Amino acid sequence: MRVLGLMSGTSADGIDAVLVSLKGRPARPRWRILASAHTPYPAGLRQRLVAVGQGVPQNAAALLDLAEELTEHQALAARACDPEGRAELVGCHGQTLWHRPPEKERRGASWQLLQGPLLAELLGTPVVFDFRSIDLALGGHGAPLVPATDAALLGRIGGWRALLNLGGIANLTLLPPTTGPDRQAPVLGWDCGPANTLLDLAVARFSGGRLGFDANGAWARRGRIDEWRLQQWLREPYVQAAPPKSTGRELFGAADLERRLAELGDGVDPADALATLTAFSAAVVAQDLARPPRPRPLELLVAGGGTRNGFLMEQLRQRCHGTAVLPLATQGIADDQREALAFALLAWWRHRGHPGSLPSVTGARRPAVLGVMALPPPSGG
Repeated sequence: MRVLGLMSGTSADGIDAVLVSLKGRPARPRWRILASAHTPYPAGLRQRLVAVGQGVPQNAAALLDLAEELTEHQALAARACDPEGRAELVGCHGQTLWHRPPEKERRGASWQLLQGPLLAELLGTPVVFDFRSIDLALGGHGAPLVPATDAALLGRIGGWRALLNLGGIANLTLLPPTTGPDRQAPVLGWDCGPANTLLDLAVARFSGGRLGFDANGAWARRGRIDEWRLQQWLREPYVQAAPPKSTGRELFGAADLERRLAELGDGVDPADALATLTAFSAAVVAQDLARPPRPRPLELLVAGGGTRNGFLMEQLRQRCHGTAVLPLATQGIADDQREALAFALLAWWRHRGHPGSLPSVTGARRPAVLGVMALPPPSGG
């Protein structure tokens, strides 16, 4: 079956699309990427999405317009990847506006902006969307969802294997080994902390809005890392919390950036601030990988926009002692394909009635088939 996956992450820089052929057993499908494309959001749309994600108030009419415009751009991204309309099914994540993890007796909630039926009508193809709500209803975090697809698409090796996505948030997957005492261990995964959210906000702030990100980490590379302050940040409650855990801009957003800049001191040099923030993004991952009782993974496969930040990748390699840090592209999945491929697989699983969630990752009471199916309206009368 040919399935199109559409994904826009916390960075809200645009939409990654992957057209993939899937067949065989759901738990270990045979897959082949047929096409992929990245469609950036227009600057104005991105600014409004980020503003809503930072809690800027919007009236109902503005939110409705935003949902419609975003859905139309998802359709544009689909056509850019699949201009001949070969896809038989579409899996679309939508754009996360707000994520509230479970806390004590209060269930979690998550809002992915999308008009699923409209997208199905625009593409003339069934669309699976709203992937997180069922897991949340079962007491889970609804995130991360990609570890289940990592296990199905990539499989295991002779030791623990880690996969890292450096999007707005850094999230990890840990795959148990094929042999040895840990071979029966469950797949694990969680959100470590910020990857690009604080960095991109800081770059926009320091450049007066002229720049949206630190290209290749060149600005941060000119600075000095405040290691003492970095170690204090690594003791914060979220960073120290045990999985399951999930997060987003509601925790690592504009207010959090202002607090960290204040802690670095009035008049901190922008390069020093960016160097320390970049090191923090790497250090939260390294700390999680080294946390007992889990053995240190043999390799860390890295994907996401952060892989294009050379300074961030250097920091990962320096801080992840004893683990080989490699690009996920070595496994045939490019940096910007992993999550779109994951949501294509989750949509296929919905079509096949196969559970897409892992309670060992999300903390839900049981596995569940994820997503809501929207069918294009029948033609004619």
